[in-house]
Amino acid sequence: MPLQKTDDLLAFVAVGTQHSFTRAAAQLGVSQSALSQTIRQLEERLNLRLLTRTTRSVALTEAGERLLRTVGPKLEEIAAELSALSALSGKPAGRVRITVGDHAARTVIWPRLKTFLVEYPEIQVEIGLDYGLTDIVTQRYDAGVRLGEQVAKDMIAVRISPDIRFVVVAAPAYIDRQGIPATPQDLVNHRCINLRLPTHGGLYAWEFEKDGHELRVRVEGQLVLNSIFDILAAARDGFGFAHLPEDLVRHDVADGRLRQVLATWCTPWTGYHLYYPSRRQSSPAFALLVDALRYRGETDV
Repeated sequence: MPLQKTDDLLAFVAVGTQHSFTRAAAQLGVSQSALSQTIRQLEERLNLRLLTRTTRSVALTEAGERLLRTVGPKLEEIAAELSALSALSGKPAGRVRITVGDHAARTVIWPRLKTFLVEYPEIQVEIGLDYGLTDIVTQRYDAGVRLGEQVAKDMIAVRISPDIRFVVVAAPAYIDRQGIPATPQDLVNHRCINLRLPTHGGLYAWEFEKDGHELRVRVEGQLVLNSIFDILAAARDGFGFAHLPEDLVRHDVADGRLRQVLATWCTPWTGYHLYYPSRRQSSPAFALLVDALRYRGETDV
């Protein structure tokens, strides 16, 4: 295949990774019709069907899976090397993709990122908001953000926040009507606001610990949401108990908009960590971003 046709491969990798022409087109900055034409030309040149298209989804054929598996990593290596060469010009450049939940994105990533982007105008950063514990390798992210306990052992992990404590809160009006749970198990008799985990399609089980005893409680209620900030708003409006980061509700508790319960069962968790594959070749852009996000002590966040 002529070298000038590598743009076709980049387009294919984007579609194969995103499983969507819409998302891939947005990522590449082209129209869906132009992207579809590019993929069609690639299939005609290879005389192979790479994608199976329906009105609702895009799936890889066997040939498409093989091409994505073999070509995708090589294109990433080329992109990383080109980014590394930018260091020779004295202006670090390139794109870094990170997947992260909305709480970490807003409270940890963005306060540092807005300064970083001004300092390095040639570096592009893409943030994918997701609670689904995304596989960063298959989804072509450079890094992800999770709580320390959730990071796989084969990943390099860099702490970017202090320890985090999740607490249980509800509006005073709800507690006055329904009472205070004495133990985490009592939450099954209350309305609770659930968080949907996209990866498993299930609801997050609330986690507690006391005197070394760990407990997971599956709660129920009228609302299931996929954003911590939406859950906070619903709790303020009296729709039941919520399990939220303490820093997010601190002002609400102090001002009396929310009341905390089960405090002795809510212990700190290891804070947020940026993680990435140990085999990843670090570009100057990526290394600079990791250093900018690194947690350096209590005064850092």
